[in-house]
Amino acid sequence: MPNSAKAFAAEPYDYADVHAVADALGLSRPVAVTLVRRGYRTPEEARAFLAAAETHPPEAFQGMDEVVALVWAAIEAEERITVHGDFDVDGVSATAVMIGALRELGADCDWLIPDRIADGYGLSKENVEKLVGRGTGLLITVDCGITAGEQVAYAQELGMEVIVTDHHQRDEELPPCLILHPEVSGYPFESLCGTAVAWKLACALRADEAAGVSTPEEKDLDLVALATVADVVPLVGENRSLVKRGLAELRRTKRVGLRALMEASKCEPSRLDEGDLAFRLAPRINAAGRLYRADAGVELLLAEDENRAKQIAEELGRANSERRATEREVDAAAESARRELPDELKEANGLVLAGEGWHPGVVGIVASRLVERHHRPVVVISLDDEGGGRGSGRSIPGFDLHAALEACSEHLETFGGHKAAAGLALKAENLDAFRAAFAKHAGEVLLPEDLKRTERIDAMVGGLGLGLDLAEELGQLAPFGMGNPGVRLMVPSARVTDVRTMGEEGKHSRFSLHSGSHRALGVAFGRSSLGVDDDDMLDAAVRLEVNHWNGAIEPRVVLREVYPLDVDPDALSPHPCECEEAEWWARFESELARDLTAQGNGVERSSAKDRGSLHGGAGGSRRAVQSTGSSPTATIAELVSSGAGVLAVAADASRRAALANGATGLARFNGGAALVACHRCGAQAVASLATRASSGLALTDYAALAMSPYLASHFEHVVLVDAPRSAADVERVTQGGGFVHPLFSAAEHSFSLGVLARQAPSRETIVEVFKALRAGGELGGSELRAALSGPGPHPLDPETAGRAFRVLLELGLVAGSTSAGDGLVGVVSSEGTDLERSAAFRVYSEEHSEAQQFLQSPKFP
Repeated sequence: MPNSAKAFAAEPYDYADVHAVADALGLSRPVAVTLVRRGYRTPEEARAFLAAAETHPPEAFQGMDEVVALVWAAIEAEERITVHGDFDVDGVSATAVMIGALRELGADCDWLIPDRIADGYGLSKENVEKLVGRGTGLLITVDCGITAGEQVAYAQELGMEVIVTDHHQRDEELPPCLILHPEVSGYPFESLCGTAVAWKLACALRADEAAGVSTPEEKDLDLVALATVADVVPLVGENRSLVKRGLAELRRTKRVGLRALMEASKCEPSRLDEGDLAFRLAPRINAAGRLYRADAGVELLLAEDENRAKQIAEELGRANSERRATEREVDAAAESARRELPDELKEANGLVLAGEGWHPGVVGIVASRLVERHHRPVVVISLDDEGGGRGSGRSIPGFDLHAALEACSEHLETFGGHKAAAGLALKAENLDAFRAAFAKHAGEVLLPEDLKRTERIDAMVGGLGLGLDLAEELGQLAPFGMGNPGVRLMVPSARVTDVRTMGEEGKHSRFSLHSGSHRALGVAFGRSSLGVDDDDMLDAAVRLEVNHWNGAIEPRVVLREVYPLDVDPDALSPHPCECEEAEWWARFESELARDLTAQGNGVERSSAKDRGSLHGGAGGSRRAVQSTGSSPTATIAELVSSGAGVLAVAADASRRAALANGATGLARFNGGAALVACHRCGAQAVASLATRASSGLALTDYAALAMSPYLASHFEHVVLVDAPRSAADVERVTQGGGFVHPLFSAAEHSFSLGVLARQAPSRETIVEVFKALRAGGELGGSELRAALSGPGPHPLDPETAGRAFRVLLELGLVAGSTSAGDGLVGVVSSEGTDLERSAAFRVYSEEHSEAQQFLQSPKFP
């Protein structure tokens, strides 16, 4: 797991696109959001991505016909054809694909894989001379050669024909021969790996009339998939199709070498996925090329004898173990070398680390580890005892490593690669100059924010959503890798408990992830401790996957990062409910004088037949989004992160204010503060919520909306945290266009019922007001308002206070005139009485009963 990401970010998007994709393809909201965030914004684009069926014919390479003709001419002339590969998985697999096809067509062929230490990368003049001695008439390079113009010309001088097939970044001057290269040859998809280019040539050769063979279309796609994943090319476009089809071939492969490799690496063939290719199979093949002979990989992939294949697979396993030990040694030495650098170079935007005796076969892996830890481009160089050095570099998003080496090329002997990874050679005497030039270039190109590790979040989910259904649905986006990373889900306002170590030497941990009232089991790889306590609130970035264990299938949360929320209990304060004195009294007097024979008040009456619909109804064309299993916290976080304006409506906004602001407030997902206005606030405060309509979060409640009936029409999204109490409430929240999200559940009804009872007012509320008035004696002005509102952080609103006072007046328990705060009021009797004697109380009780019935079983078709 990468070390402490410092921040997360979620790309804004148009929710209408999500709605269209989800409806057209029958997808859950988190999956539809992920697709739209990743650029698949229409049902057609999303459908094409999920189908992973993009493909192009070999003839789409310009010059393919000429290349095929030259190969066939060599075969028919019985010339020796040599395939020159590379020592990594891509080069080894490409060699095996090409040799397999040539053998099938009856060619006299062999291969050459350069030695990483003795020969270095690519085609060399020394190896060209070796091939002349072997009688090679046609040289075909795979996964190399595009920068070997001088060596190709030398081979031609010595009488060889040359074909270059490659995918690496080209030089300005191309080799003087036939070339198959996605960019150079105008292929419609430029991100093929070297093996895929070789496979296209193999397909074209087999399809030629002269071949006279019938070969399954999927032949060799097992090796194409392995190389595509291992070479970390983008898993988009045609690469998705190649890997998806190749994985299907791998699961049923008859290639004895791959079967032996799967057995040695403890892979279950029927469940093989891209992770197995990247972390189990590929490292073993790479280990041979890194430490001694890459030929072992080619021999394994072409093997026909099961016993020999098992021997080679075991050999590669031993090499991989040795590679890991060597890697740890060089990694520790490289960190030590970094600490010894001067501060300006140790903290530079680009690092160059070098040491004598570091095995050149692992410097690339070590560079990757250093990039993970320090989040900046890193070049690691192995210095030899002859005054030279060979190195490998890895980059970060936004930094073109190949361009950086080109800018520093005056200090290098050779270099090659692409934006994300590259190799180089230099003289040791030029190391310091290269280090300074590389640091200077990185300092000019990279901004401070580029060096801050930022995790891209795909979708927000609550604990209830972390189930097997979503885990399986997310699998539709596979295969995952470069350009299509595993889906990153954010679980907001969660807790992690029961952390226990697991695995070899306790390097990993398992835990329980709590979100709301739900709990999910999870694991954290590479972290024995998560650095949080059971009570700490945090946002958790996770992957959700299907886990197979002992015959059981279950969802599993894989932790990527925790983002603790700085919650200070002593700093928590209630939402300030501000209402000017004059407005408060005006609302109080209006409720006191209300005609109780007319239908409607702060808790509007509703008959069964006029229970509104959340599909718009009389209010507008707002579309309802029924999000089964979604929590208000996750949904609001998701909608706010989209960049749209969100109005959350609760039974009591003041009591729900923690949803909006503070350490756990969901406004953090859009980088700004939320606005909150409840039914106790003034009308201006409620109306001001519209300033968040274009972007951000506003929180209010149903009673407050009665003061600003058209407020919701300004917002793209209206989220119902609690259930509406009446048809009038439904009408107000469906005003205008956009979307309405009903998220209330039976578990929340007790809260809504309590708020409703207090506003009715309930017997308890009336008794509270009576006691406050009795304790105060004869009251007027602000003292009278304080007694009528009651103590505490959540006082009565003026309408509820007016209703309670009206009941007390009718019962003869109080006397006097409020006179908008200028009068005097006092208790005149403490005799017990039946509240049902008050006509107003009976009306309020009836209104409360109807609202309660509506709230408990709202009709939302």
